[in-house]
Amino acid sequence: MGQKTIIEAIEEQEWLKTAGDAIQPAVVNAFEAGGEAGKQVKDMLHGAWLGHPLHPAITDVPIGSWTTAAVLDTLELMGEKKYVPGADAVVAVGLVGAVGAAITGITDWTGTTQERRKIGLMHGMLNAGAAALYVTSLLLRRRKKTRGTAIGLSMLGYGVVSFGAYLGGHLVYGKQVGVDHTATAVTYPEDFVSVLPENELAENTMRCVKAGEVPVLLARKNGEIYALAHTCSHLGGPLSEGHLHEDGHVHCPWHGSVFDLRDGSVVHGPATEPQPRFEVRVKNGQIEVRTPKKEKSKKAD
Repeated sequence: MGQKTIIEAIEEQEWLKTAGDAIQPAVVNAFEAGGEAGKQVKDMLHGAWLGHPLHPAITDVPIGSWTTAAVLDTLELMGEKKYVPGADAVVAVGLVGAVGAAITGITDWTGTTQERRKIGLMHGMLNAGAAALYVTSLLLRRRKKTRGTAIGLSMLGYGVVSFGAYLGGHLVYGKQVGVDHTATAVTYPEDFVSVLPENELAENTMRCVKAGEVPVLLARKNGEIYALAHTCSHLGGPLSEGHLHEDGHVHCPWHGSVFDLRDGSVVHGPATEPQPRFEVRVKNGQIEVRTPKKEKSKKAD
């Protein structure tokens, strides 16, 4: 079965949609029940403080630990008994890391679209199954007569978590979950570009305009005009269709990310990357924007 066939088979599973539709709001409601503290915890788990999704970094702990365990277990099966304590230790370390990966993963998963949610749920279920195998393996490793079974379960768990990692990679590289959706091959304007007559942007409103080929969000609040990249850095939502808060923040309509109009910084996730901002001026009745001079023009590498 090829890569495309595997992904398509997962996407066709209606029970994943049903389960995801039930679990996703329950997790979101749990965070919302915590009020402002719940929002802060959610932002921390997304990695808003890091400027990068936290989940991928934590997944290195269980995957790296269990890869080491697979190597040490293989050496043990070849007669190298001195690696027994090390193998047992890294299985345990991997389980600790798996807890952190699961918590951050399900937090990120709540901010995905339905198609991505199916694959993400399968990804999480596979990793949970692998963790269960490793827990059982760790318990069986304590007895000599069940150690062979324990190693077998670890090897099976490694295969399961590897497939889970494959799905995780597809979410990032195929579905663009956790990447900066403001990154583009289009050059951001280094010189001022006229985008809209000033009299067409009313107070407390937002508009999507184009600076060359770049979609730009214009907003007027308290007499000031602000400009940010229009495409939400989280999953590409159209910010102009969101909500403009009284405090000068813009709320993405897709997954609720909140950005500060003044500098594009993340106020609340699931976004972790800030929105690129533009300098704004009004000249001859026209609103003009450009990339701030102190910031390098944004291009794809």
